[in-house]
Amino acid sequence: MTLDSAGLQVLSREECLALLASVPVGRIVFTDRALPAVQPVGFVLDGEHVVIRTTAGSRLASAARNAVVAFEVDEFDARTHQGWSVTMVGHARAVQDLAEIQRLALLPLTPWARGGGDQFIVMFPQQISGRRIHGEAALT
Repeated sequence: MTLDSAGLQVLSREECLALLASVPVGRIVFTDRALPAVQPVGFVLDGEHVVIRTTAGSRLASAARNAVVAFEVDEFDARTHQGWSVTMVGHARAVQDLAEIQRLALLPLTPWARGGGDQFIVMFPQQISGRRIHGEAALT
């Protein structure tokens, strides 16, 4: 097990992907009017790609087209001081190809907000990193 300078366990790429696949909601970080914005989103993994479904006219849909974005998921237990966090950085694109839209529509993906869902955004991660905190590491 590899630890970072803070005593957190460094997760492998495979562990990060398994944890990503274990939760239905993450946070996407994008640029909105030259400022950073964070939005919770329902997502699903398609291989190593993050697939999000949003409304075509949304701020996210506009901002995430051919842009660099970050994506984060986590799970923490405040009582036991245990948990993990996985972060990805990469390029996102709006899906325009009808065949790809039809394929992505078959994925088990529920939008975070009701009523949204006519635009797919796919993120292609260039960096994936993750950390796990164990109860004893939080106390040191």
